[in-house]
Amino acid sequence: MIWQRIRSRLDLYHRNVIGLNERNVRLVAELNPRRLVRLANDKSITKKLASDAGIPTPKLVGLINNTLEIRNLEDMLDHPQGVAIKPANGAQGNGILVITKKGEPTYRLSNGRRINYEDLRFHVANILSGMYSLSGRPDTVLIEERVRFSPIFDDISFRGVPDIRIIVLKGVPILAMLRLPTSESDGKANLHKGGVGVGLNLDTGVSTFAMQHDRRIDCHPDSESALSGFQVPFWNEMLVMAARAFDVTGLGYLGVDIVVDDQKGPLLLELNGRPGLAIQIANRFGMRSHIDCVLQAETNDMNVDDRVQLGRAIYNDLQRGRGLTRQRIKQA
Repeated sequence: MIWQRIRSRLDLYHRNVIGLNERNVRLVAELNPRRLVRLANDKSITKKLASDAGIPTPKLVGLINNTLEIRNLEDMLDHPQGVAIKPANGAQGNGILVITKKGEPTYRLSNGRRINYEDLRFHVANILSGMYSLSGRPDTVLIEERVRFSPIFDDISFRGVPDIRIIVLKGVPILAMLRLPTSESDGKANLHKGGVGVGLNLDTGVSTFAMQHDRRIDCHPDSESALSGFQVPFWNEMLVMAARAFDVTGLGYLGVDIVVDDQKGPLLLELNGRPGLAIQIANRFGMRSHIDCVLQAETNDMNVDDRVQLGRAIYNDLQRGRGLTRQRIKQA
């Protein structure tokens, strides 16, 4: 049994797959100072930083900071486009409600269910109490304009809003995946809830492989549409947006989540200072070599476009099985 575990770990190592321990020690602890992590953890801070830097995000409708301010909730819900209610310090999609339509006397959620106003008030109070926050401490309720997701995703998604996760290392995009809602995930794109992760070619934004519950799949479980060969729109803009998130936060290891609004194009949804590792399964290769190449490179004086170009060069080179030498990194 012990030797089987050793062989399994060696196999993962040779496949360039990194695990949680390596992520936590080598990336999070080394590259993400604690004083900066809150910039990604708190969605209200992320939104302000992005807005100040000119990075588009879903429009903020309002914040509820305490129980007295719940009296403003009904007015905030009265939005023609619908709203998303989020815990500012939540994670993994917990506590998020997306309201698509106001009705009498109920509201319609993105998954088709209906909810009355008193239940919404109770949910907001739970968010304020810290029920969904990372630390368990009292939280802020963030209410933003609902994203009208692009119909280009209709055939490969289910009800909710798909998003694109891009891993950024020292400002260099290194891996990406498309996350798709399913009926099992209740219309949310979170993988741990049953959403689908689809690997993306970092250079082109074309989908490659897919997974659900860490198992390989070829088609969406609801629509049965093929998941490979799909072109994500606005790809270059998304890579630039992801690279700029490093400049905004200073976090060296970052997950950048982007959505595509039907009218506004790509929008920065949120940031993650401890992004998960399932992206390696979705792409069917590990990211250790990508990490090694970026850490060897002199990126401090690079502008955003140079870092995007470097990320693409590293990805293409490793896909061809060569790996960049130090000299070629400097030339990329």
